[in-house]
Amino acid sequence: MVATNGSPVGLKALILVGGFGTRLRPLTLTVPKPIVDFANKPMIIHQIEALKDAGVVEVVLAINYQPKVMMDFLKEWEEKLHIKITCSQEDEPMGTAGPLGLARELLDDGSGEPFFVLNSDVICEFPLRDMMAFHKERKAEGTLLVTKVEDPSKYGVVVMDGEGKVERFVEKPKTFCGDKINAGIYCLSPAVLNRIEDRPTSIEKETFPLIANDGKLFAMELPGYWMDVGQPKDYLTGLTLHLASLRQRRPEDLASGDCFTGNVIVEEDAVIGKDCKIGPNVSIGKGCKIGDGVRLVNCVLLHRVEVKNYARVADSIVGWSSKLGSWSRLENKSVIGEDVTVRDEVLLHGAIVLPHKELKESSLDIGRIIM
Repeated sequence: MVATNGSPVGLKALILVGGFGTRLRPLTLTVPKPIVDFANKPMIIHQIEALKDAGVVEVVLAINYQPKVMMDFLKEWEEKLHIKITCSQEDEPMGTAGPLGLARELLDDGSGEPFFVLNSDVICEFPLRDMMAFHKERKAEGTLLVTKVEDPSKYGVVVMDGEGKVERFVEKPKTFCGDKINAGIYCLSPAVLNRIEDRPTSIEKETFPLIANDGKLFAMELPGYWMDVGQPKDYLTGLTLHLASLRQRRPEDLASGDCFTGNVIVEEDAVIGKDCKIGPNVSIGKGCKIGDGVRLVNCVLLHRVEVKNYARVADSIVGWSSKLGSWSRLENKSVIGEDVTVRDEVLLHGAIVLPHKELKESSLDIGRIIM
């Protein structure tokens, strides 16, 4: 069954993919940000799977960078997940509301059904079914998920009443007016599209205040964890939160054995040597080879990484197909790009290493970019 615009009948969603992913470099120098792996699965696939579970049948990607690479990759997942994935390409950056205007014919099939909008950097437990019910019960035009933060002065605060109706937004408040911030996940009725002009527009600063003024914008507090994983330190924090959530929801997805401590996720084909100590908060990707006596803690090894005997990786991310020599050490938010070789006994302390490099000397300068 199809709608009048030719789309399959069912819920729709738009994911704001955006541009270059500069905050997550050097990983995004070779792979578009949404398909960088998070917990051994492309970031955007976590979102698409959650959307499918909520009844979404078509996902639109709003993108202005490497659309062909993205779509070639996602065709494989379209078949795996049995969900339609289409691309709405921006000729210029259109902000966070402009892409909805560009994709209005894909999002509004004439049924009047609300649709979801997600920022591609966000990871959480995605309570999308509950959100849709919340939205419909209140006959809202727009619903946004909000999450509680310890220091609201760093963010834009969403002020709402006891029923969840949004009263106003306060940017980086100097006096306390609330502790809930926008989590970057929305449920919107098609009427919202009538408010969006065909120009670069901010949904947070331009569209939502208009809906709130009309008393039609609501906020639902997000249960569980939330993190914007668009930069390395937050990516690592997000992994810790995600693995803790898996421990509660799907403990069978986590590794078990004498060498593992705390929450660790390991692909089945990874090879791990003897006398290793791995965890807590570690992700080991496909095809990884780990030697004897290796220590891994609070870190990510993306696919096909090789770690030789007695190396140590802590609080760092190692890019695809990279090699770490024996007794080498990575620590303090080091990020290694794709296909990097770190020689034996080299220490990297907070280094950022661009792809396809060979490192023969240590670097102790935090934040140093090795080109």
